[in-house]
Amino acid sequence: MTLPQTLLFLIIAATLLLFIWGRLRHDVVALLSLMACVVAGLVPAETAFEGFGHPAVITVACVLVLSQGLQNTGAVDWLARTMLPRRSGRLSSMMALMALGAVLSGFMNNVGAMALLMPVAVQLSRRLDLTAGQVLMPLAFGTILGGMTTLIGTPPNLIVSGFRAEAGLGPFGMFDFAYVGVAVAIVGVMFVAAVGWRLVPARKSTGTEGFETGSYLTEVRVPAKSKAVGLTLRGFEREIDASGAQIVGLVRNEVRISAPHGGRRIREEDVLVLDADIEALAEALSLFGIKLEEQASRATKRDQSQPQEGNAVDKKAKGADGADAKAGEKLGRDEDLVLQELAVLPSATIVGRSARDMRLRTRYGLNLLAVSRAGHPPRTRLRTLSLKSGDLLLIQGPQEVISEFISDTGCVPLGERELRIPDARMAVLSGLIILGAVGIVVAGLLPAAAAFTLGVIASMLFRTVPMRQVYSAIDWSVIVLLAALIPVAGAMQATGAAELLARVLVFEVAQGNAIAALGVVLVTSMLLSDVMNNAATAAVICPIALGIAATLGVNPDSFLMAVAIGASCAFLTPIGHQNNTLILGPGGFRFRDYWKLGLPLEILVVAVSLPLLIFVWPL
Repeated sequence: MTLPQTLLFLIIAATLLLFIWGRLRHDVVALLSLMACVVAGLVPAETAFEGFGHPAVITVACVLVLSQGLQNTGAVDWLARTMLPRRSGRLSSMMALMALGAVLSGFMNNVGAMALLMPVAVQLSRRLDLTAGQVLMPLAFGTILGGMTTLIGTPPNLIVSGFRAEAGLGPFGMFDFAYVGVAVAIVGVMFVAAVGWRLVPARKSTGTEGFETGSYLTEVRVPAKSKAVGLTLRGFEREIDASGAQIVGLVRNEVRISAPHGGRRIREEDVLVLDADIEALAEALSLFGIKLEEQASRATKRDQSQPQEGNAVDKKAKGADGADAKAGEKLGRDEDLVLQELAVLPSATIVGRSARDMRLRTRYGLNLLAVSRAGHPPRTRLRTLSLKSGDLLLIQGPQEVISEFISDTGCVPLGERELRIPDARMAVLSGLIILGAVGIVVAGLLPAAAAFTLGVIASMLFRTVPMRQVYSAIDWSVIVLLAALIPVAGAMQATGAAELLARVLVFEVAQGNAIAALGVVLVTSMLLSDVMNNAATAAVICPIALGIAATLGVNPDSFLMAVAIGASCAFLTPIGHQNNTLILGPGGFRFRDYWKLGLPLEILVVAVSLPLLIFVWPL
């Protein structure tokens, strides 16, 4: 063993220990590893940061942005409503939820898919009389399984494809991973949905309150084309029965009717007063094509204020002291608006005042969308409701304006809310953008990095992803991790360390048997991904896998695919995959809880994938 090889093995061993230790962020560990290689002379300083321009890194960043577009427009919410049964039993409900998570993960970031479906899973657990964790863990594993089915489903697949291209074999195609990945995902989902969820410890949740949005009182207007027109109030509530939302008032011709009779039929331009949490509100908006009253009112005023025949200046001048014009500037474009939850403290200056009294829209350019109040529900319109200490307000407007309002009034921000107000046109558009990018890759017109970069540009131009969200949608820690470890992996090949390790695994562990060596690569990748980031696992094992294939003189594709499958199957610990970490608190889990379902699932994955790898990618 040469000195460079010895130094590199020491650096990689230290890197693995730091990953397992977990006290430092994984991107920091990756940068430390890269800098250690630079200082040791294993990676030239002038090429140390070339990983940031690697196609796999660019593609991962673009996929995260496109996933944000699907989330923003409500496309995933529509899929959840359409695909998930509302009144079925445990088996079919669990199967549908996991299948939806797996399918979404194949075409968007699996962490994003998990985050979108977590509130749905918590709600489903109540209906099925299960603990939140008994639904959350199957969903997390389902999204991880789904990620291995396409090129863009998970970062390890992109990394494996990049190593194949650098080896002179060309990148893998979009659906090359599906030949083995789909079968593994189907078997895994069926096992967990039918039997596996019973192995999940039924622990009391410690974090689902983060998804309990609280009950808000809000007003929604029924437009002429809404599906709600002609329905009885009772029929409206029946459609969203599972969400727990209820109608507590009706405003017709500016007259409010409290506790209206359930047999009363809904007419166009009625305003319904709903008592609902955020998820139920989003469901009602999307299902019936109705709009929040404040937004509908603002849109009407905006249309009426459009300049005609050159008198725009005169119309602006008609606002009281120019307040309306100022508010219009503050409100800005819809994509600049955020939703934030505020608590009214006893010392707040808005106690005893209504939105109309404080000229919330004309002075600040903000919309009061909903109010949550303990005790008796208010019996007046939202805009005339006198606010009390302890009220929770759902405010919409530009972030900087909300900050100004908080400073002026003494309210306390509780956090930005994720109410995805559905827009059918934009949802279709975001879906077409990502399908178009996938189609370009499948047709071989452009590499994945270029195709998905075009998709990001289209998302910005058509505003499915607001400009302000493009960079915030990217998980930069993952980007830094990949960019830092790619040169380290290159050093393994340049120094011959990968070939040396490959020979040890082949001749000492696998005893020169190609099938045994394939199994060693698969299991090693799987075990490593349980204690370190899956992208890091792929970056470390890929050069070793290529070295083993070269030593044995067999097809390298089967070994690279084994790395992709193994690196994507982190089921034993909460630290192996971000989706496992996401459910740790909400599921009330302990570190040792994961292996009870994860170990049988990993054994099943090996049993299914190993023969398929040999069949689909012959040695």
